Amino acid sequence: MNRMRHFKKFIFLILLMFGFCLPGAEGSSQNGGETHFKPEEIAGFSKKVERALAEKGAMVAIVARVGRPRGKLPQGMSYTHTGFAVYSQITTADGRQIPGYAMYNLYQRTGEPDMSDLVQDYPLEFFASVELLEAGVIIPSPELQKRLLEIIASPVYKKLHNPRYSVIANPFTLDRQNCTEHVLDVIMASIYRTDDLKIIKVNEKHYFQAQPLQVNPVKLAVGSMFSKEIALSDHPGRPVTATFETIGRFLKKYDAATEVLTISR
Repeated sequence: MNRMRHFKKFIFLILLMFGFCLPGAEGSSQNGGETHFKPEEIAGFSKKVERALAEKGAMVAIVARVGRPRGKLPQGMSYTHTGFAVYSQITTADGRQIPGYAMYNLYQRTGEPDMSDLVQDYPLEFFASVELLEAGVIIPSPELQKRLLEIIASPVYKKLHNPRYSVIANPFTLDRQNCTEHVLDVIMASIYRTDDLKIIKVNEKHYFQAQPLQVNPVKLAVGSMFSKEIALSDHPGRPVTATFETIGRFLKKYDAATEVLTISR
């Protein structure tokens, strides 16, 4: 019994070193979780992000949060979850219509870590369980924002969702998907005005540079054996994944008017 307990602890520590979003890892690609700041601090920061987006005139922005301690994230990754912020008319509890931003996310299922759902919430929920009050923000060009709005409001947005989740999903394959890959797929669908995932993947392979995973392959293989949310089946070669940073570099290169910024507490 003690040997099994130590072995499980060993596996947990390996996964933690990778910075992977473990089941129940607060603020990763799940909604809900333990809060680390006072409600008024989270509310104040959420409003600060919304004000910054409004001042930039953003109708659609890509927003990332820090759901795990930065020191535990893999090299080249500063954020753990990425979604879309869409300027909307929001209905309050008392029935009033007020302007604000709605968040569109791919969230990992609680209790079923190898599956995901598309969930719409608001900045207050989006930042509720973060480890750091900081947001990464990508504001695309006005033309791309217009196209993104069309896709998000259409059935294509859901069609691009693959519920088979992996925290290290390969953005160039169709087998698995995580939050950043879904964001990338929606962006590519908007650019090429297509819902054909084969066309999307061909263009991603040609134009998008993914983040190599700086992880010992033996440890990665062990991790995939003991955690359902870590899959290697979609990695024919060296594991790579999409990140907020790689999406930002891609858009800065091919959408010249894109702006990338950091909003801190």
